[in-house]
Amino acid sequence: MVQPYGVTDYPGFDVESRDETTSEVTSLLGAASTGKKTTGKEGHATIASCIGNLSNTIVGSGMLTFPLALASAGIIPGVLTCMFSGGASAFGLYLLSRAATRAPRRHSSFFAVAALTYPKAATFFDAAIAIKCFGVSISYLIIIKSLMPNVVAAIHHDIASPNTRLPDWALSSHVWICLIMIILAPLSFLRHLNSLRHTSFIALFAIAYLVVVVVYSYFSPLEGAPEPGEIHLIRFTPTFLSTFPVQVFAFTCAQNLFPIYNELVNNSQRRMNIIIGTSIGSAVGIYEIIGVFGYLTFGSKVGANVIAMYPSTSIFIAVGQLAIAILVMFSYPMQVHPCRNSLDKIFRPSIQASNSTLPDDDDASVVDDHGTGEMSIFKHSTLTVAIVLSGFTIAYFVDNLQMVLSFVGSTGSTTVSFILPGLFFWKLTRNDPETSKALNRSALGLAIYGMLVFIFCLSYNVYNLVRPLENHYAPLK
Repeated sequence: MVQPYGVTDYPGFDVESRDETTSEVTSLLGAASTGKKTTGKEGHATIASCIGNLSNTIVGSGMLTFPLALASAGIIPGVLTCMFSGGASAFGLYLLSRAATRAPRRHSSFFAVAALTYPKAATFFDAAIAIKCFGVSISYLIIIKSLMPNVVAAIHHDIASPNTRLPDWALSSHVWICLIMIILAPLSFLRHLNSLRHTSFIALFAIAYLVVVVVYSYFSPLEGAPEPGEIHLIRFTPTFLSTFPVQVFAFTCAQNLFPIYNELVNNSQRRMNIIIGTSIGSAVGIYEIIGVFGYLTFGSKVGANVIAMYPSTSIFIAVGQLAIAILVMFSYPMQVHPCRNSLDKIFRPSIQASNSTLPDDDDASVVDDHGTGEMSIFKHSTLTVAIVLSGFTIAYFVDNLQMVLSFVGSTGSTTVSFILPGLFFWKLTRNDPETSKALNRSALGLAIYGMLVFIFCLSYNVYNLVRPLENHYAPLK
């Protein structure tokens, strides 16, 4: 069990050091002292399922860019920046998990915490999260759309006779996106994040296969692979400016931290720390392995998608490309879930964040807890249909949203991962004698770091947007 809202304000209560036994005692005592009733609603997710879902939210197709990140700065700086980015994200998740204890029991969300800290901006925060998740979900559909015809062609080339010709529909990206949506649409309607644990485990197996492909191809070079370029331990190039944001955003998963906290059985801080540490630690390990071995395989010639550097005539590589499609496909519902919950807050006029307090547990029915049944069936279905249908329509007709998504990522991901966790925790604990000043100041430091990343990435995207115009009007040489 988890302590009810407000129990962390009681003297002697230490969120970090409580164990699973004292958590239940503290919860009951806190409920009695505040005069609030304990609800019968409990978590149902295990640590393993939460780690699987959070890891699936973290690790995506961006891992294929890490070899280029190492090539742009060298092995040592590339490894260190990856570890730093993972550490910063882990700290942000830790701060969010601490802030979640201040929200009504099993009803933590960005909206709920914002109502306690910056109530007038709560709706704006949820809008940023919804836009960010919606944009990422579209990018996943576009990746699947462009990848599946190549996968089918590669597998057919390897296993079929030379005179056998694939039908046109098998190489149509529009046909494949329609087929994939038949699988993704039902998954998107699931209310609980924990219900996606099985698809998350499948996605993790796909990640493991990609790691095997990269490592094996280094020790046993494939026939037809390009010769490697130069390899440097330290070497900064202008490309580093574009690859550093990729490393920063590769660990974005804060949008699903609150649902995991709400659904976890006995969501003590110790158990949350295990989930955060294992998920981020695993992601760092995966990124480092793919980055180092991919860079050692191709050197300075490595491209932005390392899997595309290998000869596509090999069934071994074709299955690796299929693994990417599976990974991205099962990551799609992980973006629809927080997008729907954020839209629920925006389109719920009965709840205004203008007040600094939230309803008690007795009136908790008006507070959405990210999938524990508070949203009506009609609203849940309507929002899901709107997200899935609009995202599918955009992905069907558009082949490249890179510039738009780069702006969404630089603003939304930075806000969710660094700025909000730091500001939330700083505001909640700045006058709390039970919280160390060092931790409070570190939270503010994370928020400032996020603002700097926000400014840098946004400026870099604007530069890339304007630069083609400058080149177009540059005098002829």
